[in-house]
Amino acid sequence: MPQTAVIDSETGLTLKELARRHGLSAAGKLPSLRDYTRQLWSYRHFISSYANAKVTSSLGRTRLGVFWQVLTPLINAAVYYVIFGVVLKQKSGVENFVAYLCTGVFIFGFTQSVVQAGIQAVSGNLGLIRALHFPRASLPLAITMVEIRNMIASMAVLIVIVLAFGEPITLEWLLIVPIFLMQCVFNAGLALAAARLGSKVADVKQLVPFAMRIWLYGSAVLYPVTRFTDHLSGWKLYLVEANPLLVFIDLMRHALMEDVPLAASPVVLWLEAIAWTLLVGIGGYVYFWRGEKGYGRG
Repeated sequence: MPQTAVIDSETGLTLKELARRHGLSAAGKLPSLRDYTRQLWSYRHFISSYANAKVTSSLGRTRLGVFWQVLTPLINAAVYYVIFGVVLKQKSGVENFVAYLCTGVFIFGFTQSVVQAGIQAVSGNLGLIRALHFPRASLPLAITMVEIRNMIASMAVLIVIVLAFGEPITLEWLLIVPIFLMQCVFNAGLALAAARLGSKVADVKQLVPFAMRIWLYGSAVLYPVTRFTDHLSGWKLYLVEANPLLVFIDLMRHALMEDVPLAASPVVLWLEAIAWTLLVGIGGYVYFWRGEKGYGRG
């Protein structure tokens, strides 16, 4: 038999209508995107504190501490320079190959660190998720904040390297800030998407290093971007040049250096960067929000 709705004798409303009037909702119901964003904003201090704790715990046990934030990309750049610049002689076509290489390594490393940490943002914090109630997006966003802080220190070192190898300060250096901010939003979207994916499929964590290595070689980090135009054409070339990391790296190189080869005109690169920022930033956030009620279960 169908259940009859219970009606409150004083108001004449059903219990469901009465609950809705007083702002109550069903337990476990996914909040609207607007409400979820408001909740996330109210937890901004928690996100900041969690990011600070992550930095302290990750570097507190090492003697050099925060210096590893700068030493790691520098060591990578030195190794890549010896292999690709000296041994394989890939520096032909770029006048200032050291600045070119370091810019690519630093910018790529920023996204790489976010993805590698983001894939475990949920799966690596199940105890915290099951013990406390908070918007789960706080975790990948906190990880992104950690890497942003690290990247700011790395950018200071990168600027010193670029200046030391003869690049002048120009008005285009003012573009460094908007380029960096766009990549931050792009990375946050990637971290959110990776966090949900990693929470559902544990094996993804094992595939991330291989995927990032392929992405590295496809982003013209280690050699001039003209290598693509020399060997590719048509839709293959267009697909490679639309690579978001190639776009961000090219824009940063164009801002820091003079006479640097680019995959496309600066206007096209800016349009592509804005499109990728909106697509991945917003898309990653919505994708993570859709899985909010499933994190920590099972």
